[in-house]
Amino acid sequence: MGSRLTEEQADFVAAVRDFAKRECGTREQRDALTAGGREAHNAELYGRLADLGWLGVCLPEEYGGAGGGLADACLLLEETSYGMVPAGGFITTVIAAKAYEKFGTERQRREVLSGAVRGDVLSIAMSEPGAGSDVGALRCQARQQADGTWVIDGQKTWISNAHCAEHTLLVARTGPDKHGGLTMFHLPAGTAGVDVRRIDTMGGREVNDVFLTGVTLPADAVVGQVDDGWRQLMAGLNHERLFLAANMLGLARRAFDDAVSYVREREQFGRPVGSFQALRHRIADLATEIECTRLLVRETALDCDAQPDRLFPREASMAKLKATELAKRAALEGMQMMGGYGYTTEFDMERHLRAAVVSTVYGGTSEIQRDVIGRTYGL
Repeated sequence: MGSRLTEEQADFVAAVRDFAKRECGTREQRDALTAGGREAHNAELYGRLADLGWLGVCLPEEYGGAGGGLADACLLLEETSYGMVPAGGFITTVIAAKAYEKFGTERQRREVLSGAVRGDVLSIAMSEPGAGSDVGALRCQARQQADGTWVIDGQKTWISNAHCAEHTLLVARTGPDKHGGLTMFHLPAGTAGVDVRRIDTMGGREVNDVFLTGVTLPADAVVGQVDDGWRQLMAGLNHERLFLAANMLGLARRAFDDAVSYVREREQFGRPVGSFQALRHRIADLATEIECTRLLVRETALDCDAQPDRLFPREASMAKLKATELAKRAALEGMQMMGGYGYTTEFDMERHLRAAVVSTVYGGTSEIQRDVIGRTYGL
């Protein structure tokens, strides 16, 4: 199929674009939905996406999903990002949902996957103050009691969507081995002993500190196998990197189109500024990079769909690295081409930049992605 879409996928993309234009097409609409750009997720609008059946695009039909593949989820992510739809909960939801689908019990899958299709937001709690890129260094401790229950103490940080999640996939230490002593747990919202505190960022309300004090979970809260969390995490990293890449591809496209629209209309020295060679060449370079990135993201998604049991660490890291660095560059170039107007809150470019710069940090920094890619060549 290459980068070409099936007729069904093309219709799906057209429908998402129409939804985004209708619901979020003006600055006034977007400001109302996001509290002036301070909130990345709007629950009411997210519910409408659920009503359309789109949130379960890559989840199994037996749990209410559409039964599509990762490529279909990437199309939704790309187009909602391009359309500036405040559905920030979808990325963590679909990443966590795929983990539950692969490793969860039937009861967990029915509860979590069915909820995700209906509009529940899921979160993933891995990072800690002393364990970011080095996930194996996490210290949040889960101790099993004589009656089989688990008691968990520790702190998580930079946890996306924990403030609005119905369920959190929590990773805690259950053994002394750095990688062999990690376990995933199913943590429902409202569990006693969990304290979620917002972290204000330049991108608005996205991430949180999560404090766990004497949190008690039942024996069947384990997702997968005890002490097997590291392997389970590695199996899902390709999904995370791929979804983040698709999201940032959409943002890069939007920043590019906004810049082109501006330089076509803005006149200096008696002609549109976009007609000057310096800007025309910038536009040409960005357009080429966007098309290259689109091919990389879509081909990686198709490969993952075609061989679901195979890991694609090189390709997934390449997609994440390329798309996030491109989104940052597109927003920075767009601001430069728009001059002072690109810096004002009157236009969306400064919002694009705030959303793009952190993408090269979360989900594995660009440096980590380069290291992963290098290791696949035996370096």
